[in-house]
Amino acid sequence: MPIKLLMRWNVKPETESEYFEFLVHEFIPGTERLGITEFQVWYTAYGDCEQKLASGIAPSVEHMQFALGSDDWKKLLNKLKHFVEDFSQKVIPATRGFQI
Repeated sequence: MPIKLLMRWNVKPETESEYFEFLVHEFIPGTERLGITEFQVWYTAYGDCEQKLASGIAPSVEHMQFALGSDDWKKLLNKLKHFVEDFSQKVIPATRGFQI
């Protein structure tokens, strides 16, 4: 059963340019190398919640656990946290469409 990783965060205003470069050139390709694919990022235009919602899908719970426990994931996450605040993540069964 496919599993979805959902992440939320706010971009630190002073790091927006560096954040975008990191996200496009390192974070998304890095997650795909770990087998977390179909990566998507949404911007919240209105409402009282985090600025960004991101998701990626792994083919199984075991694969997601392996990816999230890897040193490569820890390095990506630590670097992401230099650019963002209010970070949270959760793993849920993947279904079609938008999930929160």
